[in-house]
Amino acid sequence: MALFDLTIDATSGNARATTYETAHGTFSTPMFMPVGTHATVKGIPGELLRGLGSQVVLANTYHLYMRPGADVVAEAGGVARFMNYDGPMLTDSGGFQLFSLAHMMKEDAQGVNFQALDYDGSKHRWTPETNMAIQEQIGADIVMQLDQCIGYPAEKKDVAASTKLSWEWAARCLAAHARPDQTLFGIVQGGMHRDLRAESVRHLVDIEQASLAAGGRRFGGFGIGGYSVGEDHEVMFETLGDTARSLPADRPRYLMGVGNPTTLVRAVREGVDMFDCVLPTRTGRMGTAFSHTGRMNLRNAKYTRDFTPLDHDCDCPVCTQYTRAYLRHLVKQNEMLGGILLSMHNIYFLTKLMARAREAILADAYEEFYQAWMHSPAAKDY
Repeated sequence: MALFDLTIDATSGNARATTYETAHGTFSTPMFMPVGTHATVKGIPGELLRGLGSQVVLANTYHLYMRPGADVVAEAGGVARFMNYDGPMLTDSGGFQLFSLAHMMKEDAQGVNFQALDYDGSKHRWTPETNMAIQEQIGADIVMQLDQCIGYPAEKKDVAASTKLSWEWAARCLAAHARPDQTLFGIVQGGMHRDLRAESVRHLVDIEQASLAAGGRRFGGFGIGGYSVGEDHEVMFETLGDTARSLPADRPRYLMGVGNPTTLVRAVREGVDMFDCVLPTRTGRMGTAFSHTGRMNLRNAKYTRDFTPLDHDCDCPVCTQYTRAYLRHLVKQNEMLGGILLSMHNIYFLTKLMARAREAILADAYEEFYQAWMHSPAAKDY
């Protein structure tokens, strides 16, 4: 299997089971990626992540650029070695962080100026070209184009302008990216507008074809951005399926920033392959756990004398060793171990859920898997 080639192992309806080759190992989809924004999945050592089912970890370009610096990460041997993670990694471009902090940045057609008020107040300028150079230094296996992600709600004319800027920057990122052991994913934008999403896909495909005709490279996959930015998930699903299935079938489809279990199950049914989100660790630190009986708040008094496993249908290291009563005690005492253990469980829950989804696709039984999930208590995960 060649580097950055996708093999479609099976389909079941629109759902896909695939295998993808990177320089630091092969991963299988559907797949959930834990988020390690600052080169750490909060509270969890890199060497434990594989045991929790992690195949790929995501890190953030903006935050690593600011601290400790892309040059430091490069000197350490790349982000995976820096954080002691034995597997493929992906870096987000950091564009979402810049555009979500509107008070600290100003964009133009060529790039973006920003002041790092969340760090030391220093001033910087990024272009698609400099962003690619930074991500090449950080050294993840998969890098994302610099794009503009607009919030919701927004005027359609503003969404259209943002979408156009994103595909223009995609072309510049593809031309600038050169590291052969990395691959670049383009990103589809377009807000909640089906026509803008379709236009974004068409332009990304045209950009790739022009690059190949000139002897350049292709996109290794495609991110689907601009969702989970304030809209209800039902609004997202009005356009997600059409968007995912309009992308080239021979590349991974990555829905960015979505991580609650039921949304993953539904999105796989629409043809999505990859997911990431801070939700499992963020909710874990808040004392909340995913489970086969629905979302659990461990602060609830009913768990005070509940000496049973956290989730009776889970075989993760937390559920096989700790009780609900003990976990509640840790959470109520604000002990860091409580957040760590619940984060471990939540990551495992999502990676195992996607492994089960893959098994269902391989058996051509995804619709049955989907219906069983949607009619189970586990679907109540909000």
